[in-house]
Amino acid sequence: MNPLNSGTLAVPGARIHFEVRGAGPLLLLIGGGNSDAAVFKRLAAVLAAGHTVVTYDPRGNSRSVLDGPPVDQRVEEHADDAYRLISHLVGPDEPVSVFGSCSGGLIALELTVRHPDRIRLAVAHEPPVLSILPDARLHLALLEDICRTYRSEGMAPALVKLQALHGGRPAPALPEEHNNTDFFLSHFALPFTRFVPDLTALGEVSDKVVWAGGHASRGDLVHRPVLALAERLGRAVELFPGGHVGYARYPADFAERLVEILTTAPRAVDDRPRGTTGGGL
Repeated sequence: MNPLNSGTLAVPGARIHFEVRGAGPLLLLIGGGNSDAAVFKRLAAVLAAGHTVVTYDPRGNSRSVLDGPPVDQRVEEHADDAYRLISHLVGPDEPVSVFGSCSGGLIALELTVRHPDRIRLAVAHEPPVLSILPDARLHLALLEDICRTYRSEGMAPALVKLQALHGGRPAPALPEEHNNTDFFLSHFALPFTRFVPDLTALGEVSDKVVWAGGHASRGDLVHRPVLALAERLGRAVELFPGGHVGYARYPADFAERLVEILTTAPRAVDDRPRGTTGGGL
């Protein structure tokens, strides 16, 4: 399904390209890393049967151009972009649901902490909070090495090293409007993986947050932070079809699982249903 409409929203320092599909309660989808709205095209088409689905290119990616030269990105600024987009599309008394994957999960969490009154439910799918892990120093050093390799040797060697986050496998090819890998490795990867959410504040909004991950990525480094976060906050981890980007490979099954989650309240870890896993490293 093509977007019902699309537009551009001016925000401080950038112009955000967004797309809207379907009708019903608003559901904002936030992609990760170098992704843009195109990565959710098939998922959004399914979800649009029962929701107003909003997708967008994060600032600096594809059609969401920066007003000035590229700079290192901040989770807080991206969360503010998402808030401004929500405020642009719906009234102040209408809470919305949010699904964020990878770095989009970090944005969804920060958005919920800052504006809990605007969020009905936020699903954080494998946010890369590497700093919460007991061996965080090694993983943060890996990211620094990846970015250093990109600067000194080029993209191909850096992407080979990036496979360590995904069980040693290459990252799958994803739909995209433009290739944003240069911006991701130059200005995005390090500041986002160094970001640490306010765990006290997250605890205060825990009833609005669903921790999520992929069935196929449970053994990967990229899955470990969500286990640690869920355990820290006494929640379950809800599993979705596929791996880290299951929404792109299995859009119908992924949409069915997401709708199921959106229609039920987050569960305490002692009350988790079949098909989920508790926290632990």
